[in-house]
Amino acid sequence: MRDLIGSAKCVLFDFDGPMCRLFQDRPTPAIAERLRTLVLDARPDADWLPRTTDPLEVLRAAFEQPDLVESGTAREVERALTEEEVQAAPGAFPTAYSDTLVRTLSSTGRQLAIATNNSPQAVESYLTSRLTGELFAGRVHGRSTEGPVRLKPDPDCLLRALESTGTPAADTLMIGDAPRDLAAARAAGVAFLGYARNEHKAEELREAGAEHTVDSLRDVLLIVDPRAHV
Repeated sequence: MRDLIGSAKCVLFDFDGPMCRLFQDRPTPAIAERLRTLVLDARPDADWLPRTTDPLEVLRAAFEQPDLVESGTAREVERALTEEEVQAAPGAFPTAYSDTLVRTLSSTGRQLAIATNNSPQAVESYLTSRLTGELFAGRVHGRSTEGPVRLKPDPDCLLRALESTGTPAADTLMIGDAPRDLAAARAAGVAFLGYARNEHKAEELREAGAEHTVDSLRDVLLIVDPRAHV
């Protein structure tokens, strides 16, 4: 793992997890139910709609239905989720050591970018609140507000991040906390480090094939800067 981190010239971060807990103050089941209601108002017979507490999976399902895309309902679901994320961003709970880590990575010459399924507006609001927005200026890559929504495991946001940083995939590391992050990193040809805040997350990542995981970003920070006082 030391070589994996030490050799990276660019580090891509997933947002909700490695950077913060976005919905710290509001349970995601309520948000997922709001999105489900929007779909069901347009398609009462939506038996295909997943019973999930993950709002992103409701969004993904809506965009897989051509009639909901054509009618604008899928985009309405996306706007509703963006609204929830933007409202949640100021109260998001920072992941331990994330602020120090991104500042240290930047000070040691690494390029930084965000590659996430979340709204870029929410990400930028959060980063501004943490005084780290300048470290990611022009390199926050989330859901598109136009055209199709391409969520991880599609590598779209990672490929956009590579383009904005001008870094080859071979010199890049992705830090993510979900199997879909790992799959996207593989598709983009990017090395992957799993962040697992609990054993359940760690098991999911290991089962998906993650070779390297940490339960604290402190471990990453001390590899980047062994002199860090943490």
